Order: sequence, then structure tokens, then C-alpha cells
Amino acid sequence: MHNVVRSVLVSLTAAAVVATTAGVAEAATWSSSDKWGTWSNGGYTVRNDVWGSGAGPQTIWANSYSNWGVWADHPNTGGIKSYPHSAKNVGRTLSSLRQVSSSFTVSRPGSGAYETAYDIWANNNAYEIMLWVNKQGAVGPLGTKQTTVSVGGHTWDVYKGSNGSNAVFSFLRTSNTNAGTVDVLAVLNWIKARGWFGDVTLGEVQFGFEITSASGGLNFTSNSYSVSAS
Repeated sequence: MHNVVRSVLVSLTAAAVVATTAGVAEAATWSSSDKWGTWSNGGYTVRNDVWGSGAGPQTIWANSYSNWGVWADHPNTGGIKSYPHSAKNVGRTLSSLRQVSSSFTVSRPGSGAYETAYDIWANNNAYEIMLWVNKQGAVGPLGTKQTTVSVGGHTWDVYKGSNGSNAVFSFLRTSNTNAGTVDVLAVLNWIKARGWFGDVTLGEVQFGFEITSASGGLNFTSNSYSVSAS
């Protein structure tokens, strides 16, 4: 009798887990397991963006540009596998902008190797500005450390380098956070004041998870994300 009851309970528990996991994708407004899966919503673009070599399966889901997430199962090997993200295109020069700010709240795993990051593009992708708000595992920025600065509402270690296609400026928050607001324009104007670029045209402000490994399957969620520009 005991074994029968236990078997039934185990079966019910397993069924509940399956239902819960499946429920995330089923309940979402949109989902895709395509490596280049893309969805437009509210003036933003949500992308699965599994671009790296040696990647495993990854499924993205979204209720809106603000509330979305991925389940990823990438092997524990080096090299970036994906950058699932939500993006807002601004398309204006720095000098014409009065403010660009963004807020975010995420839920993220305590294992794997990844960072939660903004990827900001300027001058038709000639310049890439990354803002790492948290990081986990064996991940690091391109280039060499230039300085530590408090700008845009946070304190960052700043790195400058190139990926062979474009200049990359990486701002690594000195402590991890899962929620906050960033004055993006202040960061960009700080870079301009250093003479690293001029009055560039701001393209997409992307926000998501740059994943190197997520072995066994991990869940990453953007509970909220928005960009304001004027």
C-alpha cells in the first residue's frame, strides 16, 4: 500500500513539474525555439539570437517586450552561445537627445556562465557599448581595463577593446544587481567626453542575457524592461 501511494505521489509530482514547465511557454503570448526567432511588440523587437558555435537548445517566450524569458541548455564549454534580448531602436544623435534611460528587473539562475547586460549600438554598429549589471561563472569582457567610474546611476569597471568588427566599450557593474534604472545617455556622453567617439547616432538599446553555458537547462527571466528616449 505504501509503495503504491508513493508511486502515485511521485507520478503526480512529475506531472505537476511538467505542467508547470510547459505552462510557461503555453501561457506566453509568443514563443520560439528557432535560433533566430524574432517577435515585434510595442515598438520593441524580441530575439532568441542563438548565434554562437556549439550551442544547445534554447526556447524564448514573451508576454510583451518587457516580460519575457528563455530556457537554455548550452554545454559547459567556452565561448558565447547566445544573447536573447529585447531591443528598442532610438535612431538619433547624442546631441539631439535630452534623455535616454532604461529600467529592468530580472530573475536569473545561480549557476551557469553568463552576464545580464545591455548591448547598445551606435553609428550603424561601428561602436558597441555593453553594460553588465550582473555576472555569473567564468565570463569576462573584451579589451583592457581603463578606469572605474560612477556614471548613469551606477559604479562600473570600464574596459575598452575590439571584437575585430567594431570597437567595444564594456561597463561592468562593481557589484551584481537584479533590478535598477540606468541613465544611458549619461554613460554615452561620458564616453564621448573621453574622446572615444563623437556625436554618434544611437541605434538599438538591447537588454538580455549573454549566455556562455547553461548546462542541464536554466531559466532566465526579464520581469520588466523599458527604454525611454526623448
